[in-house]
Amino acid sequence: MQLDIPWPTTQATNTHRTHDLKRHNETPRLSGLNMADNIYDALRESHQLQRSLCRKLLRSSPHTERRRQLFTELRRELAAHAAAEERFLYAPILMHDTGLDASRHALHEHHEIDEIVEDMSITDKTGAAWMAKARKLSEKVHHHLREEEKKFFQVSGKILSASQKERLAGQYRRDHQRMLNSLSSG
Repeated sequence: MQLDIPWPTTQATNTHRTHDLKRHNETPRLSGLNMADNIYDALRESHQLQRSLCRKLLRSSPHTERRRQLFTELRRELAAHAAAEERFLYAPILMHDTGLDASRHALHEHHEIDEIVEDMSITDKTGAAWMAKARKLSEKVHHHLREEEKKFFQVSGKILSASQKERLAGQYRRDHQRMLNSLSSG
């Protein structure tokens, strides 16, 4: 007898989906249907999308609508992610002495990313100067995500209980989506 049991979404499953999306030149989307088990799973989904958008932006051709669309999508994703992450991961960790330095550092990196994005928003998107800023943004985003996943997640994982991690995932997802909706309509 064979049971037809759906497999849970895992990091490996998401990786295969990302490779499929790359082949079809699609952008991965955060999905409310595959609810993450905890805050870290929810954040990794957004991180995966940010990495993908950075790569596509750097490969985009000047003088194209596609470049403008990619930058707009990346700008919105970075802003929505940062706001929700700061509210539902950094703020609780700031309340603990062991998480204070790591949270401050992560907040500082968010601010640096915000400044690069703002500078890119007012620079001509067709020139070499804009592309240099896009490379700088991509490097900063990749650095921040790597550091967060390797260091901050471990520090905060020791502070938060399993139930807090699950609750924060739902709060993060709702706020992230609310921010995306707000940024898209504004």
